[in-house]
Amino acid sequence: MAGTASPIAAPRASTDTDRRTDLAGRLARARARTDAFFGLLTPEARYERAIAERHRVIFYRGHLEAFDWNLLARAPDRVPAFDPDKDRLFAFGIDPVDGQLPADVPADWPALGEVESYVARARHAIDVLLDRVDLDEAEASGWEMVIEHRLMHAETLAYMLPNLPLTAFAAGSAPGPAAQANGPGALPRAEGYVRTGLPGSPHAVRVPDGSATLGRMRGTGFGWDNEFEEHVIDVPAFTIDTRNVTNGEYLAFVESGGYDESSRALWREDDWAWRTAADVTHPVLWRRGADGGWRQRFAFVEGLLDPDVPVQVSLAEARAYAAWRGRRLPTEAELHRAAFGTPSGTERPYPWGAEAPVGGVHGGFDFVRFDPMPVASYPAGDSAFGVADLAGNGWEWTDTVFAPFAGFAADPRYKGYSADFFDGRHFVLKGGSTQTDRALLRRSFRNWFQPHYPYVFAAFRCVDSA
Repeated sequence: MAGTASPIAAPRASTDTDRRTDLAGRLARARARTDAFFGLLTPEARYERAIAERHRVIFYRGHLEAFDWNLLARAPDRVPAFDPDKDRLFAFGIDPVDGQLPADVPADWPALGEVESYVARARHAIDVLLDRVDLDEAEASGWEMVIEHRLMHAETLAYMLPNLPLTAFAAGSAPGPAAQANGPGALPRAEGYVRTGLPGSPHAVRVPDGSATLGRMRGTGFGWDNEFEEHVIDVPAFTIDTRNVTNGEYLAFVESGGYDESSRALWREDDWAWRTAADVTHPVLWRRGADGGWRQRFAFVEGLLDPDVPVQVSLAEARAYAAWRGRRLPTEAELHRAAFGTPSGTERPYPWGAEAPVGGVHGGFDFVRFDPMPVASYPAGDSAFGVADLAGNGWEWTDTVFAPFAGFAADPRYKGYSADFFDGRHFVLKGGSTQTDRALLRRSFRNWFQPHYPYVFAAFRCVDSA
């Protein structure tokens, strides 16, 4: 409460210097990630709405600090409020529900200087707080929460890049060609990589009957509420593609009339209704060139369509493609088993084993680049069943509704984090993208989005019941 003395008025002796140092370092690195995004944009572009279903960019500049402030400093009234109006303004984002689009204009938002002042003041207060609190397990988990929340936003902010106008980027701010795709032939291929071309079908492997251990046990480290509790699911045998569907393969679906009325039977009823209402005729990042050929928008450039990178589509589009091939999408348990299971029946912490994740070695993750590499470019990250890219280079759609595991309990510090989305309209994604931090590659982590939202860095692969 304003005017109330802070219960943490003087520095306290640290009970865990290593933990405090670790959290401070990780928070600083996470801030650097999000600061770098805003540094890419011109001042005017920060008031752009890159994605119609989302807030303007300026909201997210304030939101990251407001989240930290509201969770760590204000919830127990540890620190007096200095700008409660902005605490509320920047508190919550938007879930992109079909047909409900925001209609605000740039003038509805505070001036950039006001927002930057709020960010700086909140950030300073949070840093002082970290120096003074006693970091027991419960306290430390709150700091883990704000770090991971920011890292998740570092990724969702990157979703905006290929949806912003090319004029949005400040002069000299965009990474050079080595960090971005620019059409076929512009990217180095991993040794042994086989160009998929068009048409073609990915190699598939049979995964035998076995089990998948989903979730995690309480008391084994930080996790979001939807990750608990650990449980085992029996998974019948299935066959799964060893790599994701590429632009080139998906192009065959588009050119066969996959979005036309003649292909309506391939689409679920609600998916077709979305496709027609939104006039969706191709993947969101594809463009028709002046010569009638296909081009693709990358993070900072537009170039020729690269047939070898994973196609980015909504769940609705992925379902239709799978139906066109006479197949289906994997369940959460199937994808989990393909990623972490082994022929011997044991399970691994990561698809490749127990070794700590290294971006650019085990997969395209941890901010190693903005745009994806060709599929199967990281063989060191293959699973025990020989399935590629199960961590990085694109989240993977499953056809499993996002729902609580048995034993679920909402985290009292963020009650709506998961529970607000247990509505039957969100579906689970697993894996990670080029902009996913390595901390989020843990086996129990779950992502989720609505089936008609195409802006996620999301890939997919097909399966068959054995």
